[in-house]
Amino acid sequence: MQAKRFTTTSADLARRACVELELRCRAPRGDRGQGTVEYVALILLVGAIMTAVVAAGGKSFNIGDTIGDKLKTMIETVGGGDAKK
Repeated sequence: MQAKRFTTTSADLARRACVELELRCRAPRGDRGQGTVEYVALILLVGAIMTAVVAAGGKSFNIGDTIGDKLKTMIETVGGGDAKK
């Protein structure tokens, strides 16, 4: 009985390379420095909020009234009734 000979084609090599690359990309990495990244993101978010407040320049946008009106409109639309009763 003769042993089977396996030949390697370029497609096989490419497939093996893709699998190896996928496995290396999925390998667990340490979380070193993750806290720093989170703090920087938090600082940027707070800065963006402060910039928006300063840009508003003390103008009154009645945010509470606007949100309330939008909620009433959505409830009225979904319920099919009149939310202003």
